[in-house]
Amino acid sequence: MSFRSTFLRHARTSSLRTRAAVLGAGLGASVVLGAGAAVAADTVAATPTGSATSSTLATAVRAQADAQAEAATHAQQAAAAAKAKAKAAKANAKAAAAKKAASWVDPVKKYALSAGFDQNGSHWAHKHSGQDFAVPIGTDVVAAHGGTVVKAGGNGAGDGPAYGNAIVVKHANGTYSQYAHLSRIDVKPGQVVATGQHLARSGNTGNSTGPHLHFEIRKTPNYGSAVNPVAFLHAHGTGV
Repeated sequence: MSFRSTFLRHARTSSLRTRAAVLGAGLGASVVLGAGAAVAADTVAATPTGSATSSTLATAVRAQADAQAEAATHAQQAAAAAKAKAKAAKANAKAAAAKKAASWVDPVKKYALSAGFDQNGSHWAHKHSGQDFAVPIGTDVVAAHGGTVVKAGGNGAGDGPAYGNAIVVKHANGTYSQYAHLSRIDVKPGQVVATGQHLARSGNTGNSTGPHLHFEIRKTPNYGSAVNPVAFLHAHGTGV
């Protein structure tokens, strides 16, 4: 082979190698650049922008503030409801106490009505001044209404021996109630009693036809001022 042919062959081989190296380098650069771009793209996709982060934070803060405001509203409503309930309970208790104070009751329970008001009879000088409740001796006698004991004792508590042992109670409305023919007295003058409170035990003392309670409603504490006790008690809500 001639020198010229050998030189040309070596030159072509060197050119081909150079071109391959350049192509290889370019391809490697493209691969590297492509990988970098992909990583950058993934990073951008995975990382929220500044405005998106601010919006998310603002939404969370707003939601927390709304929740706290709602909780505060519920607490205020619960406190108001509890206050209203307590106020209503207090008003109901006050009304019940006022109703009890204003109410009247029968002076004995489980009785039979015998001699009535303004009735004629051989056991009293004038017409009957009260209502008789036929009950066994020892029956519980209670205050028909709250008040203050003004008279209590034998001899009709000052109204005469016909009444036997007796009690007179003064009430706030200006009326008086009298309980007579008692076997035992358990209160004293000046003592304040409540509606339905025990006063004495029924009996058969004084001018009596048998065991019973003689009951009067009076305009004064003394004999001679009585009004119809049954009509009075009916007008004040009892079932006598």
